[in-house]
Amino acid sequence: MADNNIPTLTLDPNGASTAAPTMPSFSTGGAVAMAQAQMDESGMATAQKKEVEPVVVDENMLNDEEKAIVNDFASKIDITNTNQVLMYGSSAQKNIADFSEGALNAVRTQDLGEIGETLANLVVQIKTCQEPEKKGIGGFFQKKKNEFEALKANYSKAETNVDKIAEVLEKHQVVLMKDAALYDEMYKLNLNYYKELTMYIIAGKKALENAKTVKLEELRKKAEETGAQEDAQAYNDYANLIERFEKRLHDLELTRMISIQMGPQTRLLQNNDTLMIEKIQTSLTSTIPLWKSQMVLAMGIEHGRQATAAQSAVTEMTNELLKKNADQLKMATVETAKEAERSIVDIETLKHTNEQLITTLDEVMKIQTEGAQKRKEAEVELGRIEGELKQKLMELKGV
Repeated sequence: MADNNIPTLTLDPNGASTAAPTMPSFSTGGAVAMAQAQMDESGMATAQKKEVEPVVVDENMLNDEEKAIVNDFASKIDITNTNQVLMYGSSAQKNIADFSEGALNAVRTQDLGEIGETLANLVVQIKTCQEPEKKGIGGFFQKKKNEFEALKANYSKAETNVDKIAEVLEKHQVVLMKDAALYDEMYKLNLNYYKELTMYIIAGKKALENAKTVKLEELRKKAEETGAQEDAQAYNDYANLIERFEKRLHDLELTRMISIQMGPQTRLLQNNDTLMIEKIQTSLTSTIPLWKSQMVLAMGIEHGRQATAAQSAVTEMTNELLKKNADQLKMATVETAKEAERSIVDIETLKHTNEQLITTLDEVMKIQTEGAQKRKEAEVELGRIEGELKQKLMELKGV
């Protein structure tokens, strides 16, 4: 059965890949900063590097159906076609470029500060709801008498504000849930781009290997046998074509590395949104209802005491109750503050992700260095061959 997710490779410079679904649009909500996707540089300096086995981009990465597609496509690649070499895999590169731009725009439109400010306002309302309003010097003499009424008034005002804050938090939660789902789509989209680039690279390497071992070798032997300058030039021209195509494949490998990095970065952003959703859910389902129930209980107790005790006893007991409730609210506030200060992402997760990215970048640098060295060696070898050819031509003239 054919896999609908297998990309369709094309040599048409204007052709569009079938593995490029529409980039999902993002809402303006969400809470992630790009700095959260990077490890602190001081931690990087002390991190211990581990030996890793380099990844080899070859047919072992493909299933049988993908191998068949790559083999068929490799046979159609003509490295003598300058335009074809120049635009080879360009559709896949464009997909990655569009994907990266879309992801960056999505992060740019997100603002953690807005949600953090809303949660902070919730803490302030709960903490200050028991503070009586200032009435001036005239109100001081009526403080004892009106304390309970002031408490009810402050609670009513705080309750109204908290309800408004809860509505805002619910809206943020809905937006974050949509963003988390869209990050899933982004991750799947990136997997398709990664697969497409991998197939282009493997097909290109097969064509390159065939060009080196067959056509280039034929031209070399012909130049050695005939000693003709035009045959030597033909050999040199074809070697240059191979080098240009090799550089083009190197560009695709760099783009593929970008796609590889986008995978864990997308999951990290999605995890940040999920953690914030959980924090908001805790506030909506636990913190706010608990606070309201405690305040209702406190006022009910105070009202009963006022109805059954003298004004002095009521005042004394009211003060005691207010202190007790203040302590309870303080505990709730401290716990809320601690929760707000907790790290959104486990530092070990960030370390692991960063280590993987660093080792991958190290591998890319190593591949680039080796590629440059091989091209230098090839250049020296070509010079030697040309010298041998000229010497041979001189020998032929001397015969």
